[in-house]
Amino acid sequence: MRGWLRAELRPHLEAWERAGHFDDAVFRSLAAKGWLGLTYPVEYSGGGRDGIWGAVMSEELGRLGSGGTAAGIGAHVGIALPPIARFGTEAQKQRWLVPGLRGEAIAALAITEPGAGSDVASIRTRAEPVDGGWVVNGAKTYITNGMRTDLYVTAVRTTAEGGHHGTSFLVIERGEGVHATALRKLGWHASDTAEIAFDDVFVPADHLLGERDRGFHLIMANFQGERLGMALVALGEMRETFAQTLEALLARGAASGFARHQMAELATSIEVVAALTYDTLRRHVAGEEAVRQVSMAKLVSQRANLELQEACLRLLGPEAALVGAHVERVLRDARLGPIGGGTDEIMREIIGRSLVL
Repeated sequence: MRGWLRAELRPHLEAWERAGHFDDAVFRSLAAKGWLGLTYPVEYSGGGRDGIWGAVMSEELGRLGSGGTAAGIGAHVGIALPPIARFGTEAQKQRWLVPGLRGEAIAALAITEPGAGSDVASIRTRAEPVDGGWVVNGAKTYITNGMRTDLYVTAVRTTAEGGHHGTSFLVIERGEGVHATALRKLGWHASDTAEIAFDDVFVPADHLLGERDRGFHLIMANFQGERLGMALVALGEMRETFAQTLEALLARGAASGFARHQMAELATSIEVVAALTYDTLRRHVAGEEAVRQVSMAKLVSQRANLELQEACLRLLGPEAALVGAHVERVLRDARLGPIGGGTDEIMREIIGRSLVL
């Protein structure tokens, strides 16, 4: 997998950064290799593998060196399609999951709003019941794959109060009343990100995913896989930048004491992140309740990744060109880690509450 990603995708990374998105053909190419739906059931065009295989893919996407590419692939297969696979009816799986795993349709998860990020209970996008379905009005923001997606797995209020007992998931297909506006970002340039406006969008009743007013619990369940995936991608980014920096320092000749000590610290940081993340992965795959460990892995990995990327850039100094644009690109991408998928503050809150504080 590493060899294929480097040979087939890495040569295009800079072009995708400039374009603001990677080619849709990447989804189809991964599907053809059997990797897009690696951990999904075979009967839905998946690979039938367990979460360990998916973890390998997440880490290798991190080693690719493009947070935007990893995010776009991960948003589709790692956070938008899982709710359909877990909570969808057979008809919904055939309609959206199967073409999604074949790379024939692209999905996006639409939760974050201009006034509601980590506080999911505060979402305001409203779905009013009408004959035959719902009419949706509202806005979402920072939606990965938002410009090119065929369907939005969307969190909406289905009661006036919303919140924990009034939130539902609707699958909203691109069409009349759905407007997407591209957003510019510090990093993740290869990932198209959008603000979405829903203007009197009619959504058929059979697009309700799971139970009405129970969407909050679906969102919370989905967060665990997303956050673990982010930890694995960060670990891959750390490993690759470290390897490239070490190679450049060795080519330079005798390293200073500062450089040796700094690299020793970074090597130790990588192993700490790996130990925590892999332990969490084993618990997650075994079906254990691992919310605390997932939150810890997400918190530690994103901060450590950002610190490592900054340290490697300082160590390389003017010779950063020896590793091309890799370290600069990954440093920009890594800045999103402590924010996306739940901020550091939210991770600390979850961990603190788990300690009964």
